[in-house]
Amino acid sequence: MDRRADDAIAVGRIAGAFGVTGELKCDPTSAGRALFVPGAELHCARGTRSETVRITGVRPHRERLLIRLAGVDDPDAAKAYAGALLFAPRERIELHAEEYLADDLVGCSVDGLDGSHYGTVERVEHYPASDMLIVDGRMIPMVRAIVTEIDLARRRVVVDPPQGLLD
Repeated sequence: MDRRADDAIAVGRIAGAFGVTGELKCDPTSAGRALFVPGAELHCARGTRSETVRITGVRPHRERLLIRLAGVDDPDAAKAYAGALLFAPRERIELHAEEYLADDLVGCSVDGLDGSHYGTVERVEHYPASDMLIVDGRMIPMVRAIVTEIDLARRRVVVDPPQGLLD
């Protein structure tokens, strides 16, 4: 694979080099974390370069993973991957009940229980407390008390925002 396939989903980002043996600090997505195992092949996009990489080692470190890639054996080689995005085909990603891919939510209409229309999901941002839907520049926490329904077939998210959240 010399470029990202259209059905590929971002599963992680390489934050930088770690140590002197070529390990890389990786921030996996919650849906993609299970794909980071020795022997796994992922698509890697870094700058104008695009390639398939094979993971040869994985270990947890604080809130991220430290990974080793085949052929990356020293800090200089590892530094070249800083900022790279890692992708996997959509069919390799296993979602649990009531889990959604951020890519699937982008473009969904956001409507209130009362029928009001708040806009369209521009993107999803990930924060420690909760993921946030970004709708017309406003942040909507993706928590059950606020997001009451997600209907991907109808491309619709129903929310019950507390007073003042979307004013």
